[in-house]
Amino acid sequence: MLTVIMEHLEELVAVLLFAIGFTTLLLNRNIIKKIIGFNIMDTAIYLFLTSVGYIEGRTAPILVDGITDASHYINPIPSGLVLTGIVVSVSVSALMLSLTVRLYRRYHTLNIDHITMLMKGEDD
Repeated sequence: MLTVIMEHLEELVAVLLFAIGFTTLLLNRNIIKKIIGFNIMDTAIYLFLTSVGYIEGRTAPILVDGITDASHYINPIPSGLVLTGIVVSVSVSALMLSLTVRLYRRYHTLNIDHITMLMKGEDD
């Protein structure tokens, strides 16, 4: 059992991080904490993709010494997906934080329940 855990440690850590981020996203009412939970979930997905894409004993797909055999290199697609995902998540986080600043300036709170209550009061 311990050997199975050690063989899949990165995947288990990714699942644990995803669960932490998901519960933070669901259970907290503070918008900043929700954004942090969302970023933890992103990090878990990147860790999972990186750990699945890595193959023990192989190197990065950079041609060195004229070796063109594909069995010597890891698959570069998961690494490219992770890099693209990081760029997208930084952009989404910046957008969420800027909207949070605007909400705070308007409603003077970061609690979602208070903001929705104040928004319903404006509709009346």
